[in-house]
Amino acid sequence: MKRRIDIDDDDVDMDVEGRLFYGGEPYSGEVAEYLRGALISLDDYVDGWPHGMQREWYANGEPRGEGVARNGLPSGEHKEWHSNGRLASKKIFSAERGELLAEYFWDEEGNSTRAWKATED
Repeated sequence: MKRRIDIDDDDVDMDVEGRLFYGGEPYSGEVAEYLRGALISLDDYVDGWPHGMQREWYANGEPRGEGVARNGLPSGEHKEWHSNGRLASKKIFSAERGELLAEYFWDEEGNSTRAWKATED
C-alpha cells in the first residue's frame, strides 16, 4: 500500500515551483484532501512532483476530474465532469512536455460548447 498524507497536515509545505515537501523532504506517495470528512482529491507524487493519477470528487462522492501527471506536468487525457455526472471537459496533453494538444467542452445537458485542436507544424 502506498504511503498517504493529508494535504492539510502541518508537516506539508510547498515551494514556489510547486514541489511538495513533507517533514522538510520531497514527498513520494499519495496526497489526500478532505472536505468535512469526505475525500475530494487524491494525487500521486514522486520526489515532490505530481506524478501518476490525479483524481477529484464532489463531496457526494461523484467524480469531478481525473488525469495523469508526469514529472509535474499534465500528460495524456484529462477529464472533468459537471455535478450532474455529464462530461464537462476533456483535454489532451502531450506525454513528453505537457503541451495542450486539444480541448473539448460540454454544457450540463451534454451539448458541445467549444472545441480546439492544435495545428500540426
